[in-house]
Amino acid sequence: MAQHRVKSVEASLRDTEQPEHRLSRNLSALDLTVFGVGVIIGTGIFVLTGVVAKTQAGPAVALSFVVAGVVCGFAALCYAEFASTVPVAGSAYTFSYATFGEFIAWIIGWDLVLELALGAATVSVGWSGYFNQLLGDLGIPLPASIAGETATVNIPAMFIALLMTGVLVLGIKLSSRVTTVIVAIKIAIVLLVIVLGLFYVQAANYSPFVPPSQPTSTTGGSALTAPLIQLIAGFTPSTFGVGGIFAGAAIVFFAFIGFDIVATAAEETKNPKRDLPRGIIASLTVCTLLYVAVSLVVVGMQNYTELSTDAPLAEAFRSVGLPFVSALISVGALAGLTSVVMILMLGQSRVLFAMSRDHLLSPGLGAVHPRYRTPYRITIFTGIVVAVLGGLVPLGTLAELVNIGTLFAFVLVSIGVIVLRRTRPDLHRSFRVPWVPVLPILSAAACLWLMLNLPAETWLRFAIWMVIGLVLYFVYSRQHSRLAPGAAGGGEEVRRTASFGGAAPLAGGGPAGRGTMPPAGGAMPPAGGAMPPAGGGAPPAGGTAPPSRADEPR
Repeated sequence: MAQHRVKSVEASLRDTEQPEHRLSRNLSALDLTVFGVGVIIGTGIFVLTGVVAKTQAGPAVALSFVVAGVVCGFAALCYAEFASTVPVAGSAYTFSYATFGEFIAWIIGWDLVLELALGAATVSVGWSGYFNQLLGDLGIPLPASIAGETATVNIPAMFIALLMTGVLVLGIKLSSRVTTVIVAIKIAIVLLVIVLGLFYVQAANYSPFVPPSQPTSTTGGSALTAPLIQLIAGFTPSTFGVGGIFAGAAIVFFAFIGFDIVATAAEETKNPKRDLPRGIIASLTVCTLLYVAVSLVVVGMQNYTELSTDAPLAEAFRSVGLPFVSALISVGALAGLTSVVMILMLGQSRVLFAMSRDHLLSPGLGAVHPRYRTPYRITIFTGIVVAVLGGLVPLGTLAELVNIGTLFAFVLVSIGVIVLRRTRPDLHRSFRVPWVPVLPILSAAACLWLMLNLPAETWLRFAIWMVIGLVLYFVYSRQHSRLAPGAAGGGEEVRRTASFGGAAPLAGGGPAGRGTMPPAGGAMPPAGGAMPPAGGGAPPAGGTAPPSRADEPR
């Protein structure tokens, strides 16, 4: 059977204490919640409400948000267990390394570039459009050649990416403070929309709440633009009706993308085992309530058939004689997108930092700034890539890659909870997913169903991107990995597990929960040296080690 390099949880935790890789721990549960809300509430609340109400679900768009929120909630519980058990930078990449092994971890790390870097570039283009719209309201619009989606060189998009890069380099606490201010502005405007809009709601606009079902028309479209599930099973999704609610959920799901970013800040959290689950679940709960409230207000103010698909909130207020509110909505959208760009780049830099620390990428990229204690090289690299993509590349058709990349990560994290429960039952889990394995299986199945509802051309682009990643892994990363036999700086704890075998022996040997572990910064076994047998053996070089984290009281 095939063998996998699995990096033990203890080895991952020990990496966080190495001086050259130690990040500053400044974040609280409130900071994490603010980060989550900051990245989730973006264009989704300002645009997708109108798109889904008009084309998919009608007034029942609120139910689409509920369905998507429940699916995300399942995945959030899985992320919360992993993040509290393995509080290490890298999110789904790190979780996969501890469960499925290095190969799957690389695939996830490469896949997360689609969600984070490409997502940040896409949002920076949207920021440029809102920024130019606001300048236009002031009478000083920028030329179309340098701003907006059709720009030859999108200067505002590059500017916001580089500005947020500077903020991230200067420290995680500064990033948190900036995000707190931005999120406060954004939520204040969203609440204003809800409260003010309630006075203009007309009950007649809610009827029918679930419009009659209509088959989706694909006339004149390429087969590749149809959902993959339609090509596989010959099933044509419907618009409106009950089917429209679920089809709408597949779209508004992506308004929730971002709660998983909270897990990437694990190493910068004061009490990660307690605060990470709180931050993940609280941010998702707040955003779901706001989404449902805004969608109910908007479809109550204006009939769903008349909603704008570009700026539904602004147009709804114009329709009731309140055009001045549209300017406030533009400010809110601008603030929202600013925080989204920054936090997506934060997540991307932490994933690449973890991959660099494992030598799957050049280790030089993972250096931590001696003063600010941030991974400044990888952050600057991320910022430059995002700025170039946002400034030069048309990203409209590539935006769906963000969606499929995120869902794929959710599927593996959900399955990973079951795997780690089986292979490492001894680990202390300050948060445990209820109803295992039922709930993680439901989470994985729901995410996979939404993936199948994406266009076939998105799957094709996804496959091409993954092939590029596989080439890079076998050409560079596999040979340079810290877990490669005889690699420089080797001696990592490695669990060799069979593809379909039983539970792996614990790192360090001995009974469950009694493995030994060298102290942070202490002597490591020589590269390629023999590891203690599963049944016990001599402790690592450097003397008797303290108990592993498995010995902590539960």
